[in-house]
Amino acid sequence: MPSLIRFLLTIGLLVGLVYATMLGLVTFVTPQPHQIIQTVPASRLNK
Repeated sequence: MPSLIRFLLTIGLLVGLVYATMLGLVTFVTPQPHQIIQTVPASRLNK
């Protein structure tokens, strides 16, 4: 039983770290919008 509790605590800690990292990225990183232009060949349009 103690090994099960240790396993669950380890998994919970890892999930908490991943959640905190994702929350930090969402909070502190602002995406920079930019325009993407890509030409499509006519052969791909007329299939």
